Amino acid sequence: MESKLYSTCYKVAQVCWMVLLGLFFQHDTFSQVKAYNLNLDGLEYPFPVKHMEIEAQRQFFRMAYMDVVPTNPNGNTVVLMHGKSFNGAYWKRTADTLVKAGYRVIIPDQIGFGKSTKPRCFQYSFCQLAEITKRLLDMLGVGQASIVGHSMGGMLAVRFTLMYPERVARLVLENPIGLEDYRKKVPYQTLDSWYQKELKQDYESLKKYQMASYYHNKWTAEYTKWLEILAGWTLIEDYPVMAWNSALTTEMIMSQPVMYDFSNIKKQTLLIIGQLDKTALGKDLVPQEVQETMGNYPRLGVEASEKICHSRLVKIPDAGHVPHIEVFDEFIQPLVHFLENGYLSNEQPSTNLR
Repeated sequence: MESKLYSTCYKVAQVCWMVLLGLFFQHDTFSQVKAYNLNLDGLEYPFPVKHMEIEAQRQFFRMAYMDVVPTNPNGNTVVLMHGKSFNGAYWKRTADTLVKAGYRVIIPDQIGFGKSTKPRCFQYSFCQLAEITKRLLDMLGVGQASIVGHSMGGMLAVRFTLMYPERVARLVLENPIGLEDYRKKVPYQTLDSWYQKELKQDYESLKKYQMASYYHNKWTAEYTKWLEILAGWTLIEDYPVMAWNSALTTEMIMSQPVMYDFSNIKKQTLLIIGQLDKTALGKDLVPQEVQETMGNYPRLGVEASEKICHSRLVKIPDAGHVPHIEVFDEFIQPLVHFLENGYLSNEQPSTNLR
């Protein structure tokens, strides 16, 4: 009897200890998050940050950007477009490599992201963001550039290419979202409902989403660096402004699909697709059996490549949503090759370079 009682008490003590450890490490994680203001003042970017003053929609904004000029220029420019959960700083390693190869690299923070203005009121559209990006290139005297877009930046890169084809040398899409029409499976959500969802975000909820969708249930310190910026915003008094902007950009993604225009892209296009990616907006709003049909990047990448006339598909088996952070060497090799050479007309458009 005493033995059973001892065993029970021991198990209860173990459970309590594990709970306390969990609370301790959760608190310790949160204690590491720095609460930057809306414009990320104090957060050091990898290259000098400049700003372009913008007037749009009867308002004035500041668009932050990095313009990295090579020592030995090859005469070509690359524009790197960030995703919804990120900012231009996460392109550092990519930019370093491209600059070393002679490319001028321009990295904007789109309005509502990173160090750029977070409007209190703004009608987001991919067309508007593309037009503002064109203004930036005009100001910098860039006539034509290769456009590289990741995640939401991939959708923007597509729209930019369709609007300003004469300004685009080549197009690169790295795990772009919007390869499927989320509206076909996700019930309509009002802006208010997206906003309320954003207001509930915190470090743990953001990490849970990214870990499951982006990083195939793995985690490293490199992922934490970018997560902490988003989580830090949730701690500030002005977070409702950030939450509203995030809701507006979610609505933009949901209501302005680009997949139906893939066949209109006439530029040579490289698709770099991490095969472990499961990202799909609104997946948590549908039943499990429907969730399993969304964010199937191995299938979506092939379908996109078949729709884009002059495209080549590179599959990266061991990467999820952010290959340029997860497996940089496997990402940069086909990117540099494509920027330098395009692909020959007799090459098969859909190819695994590995």
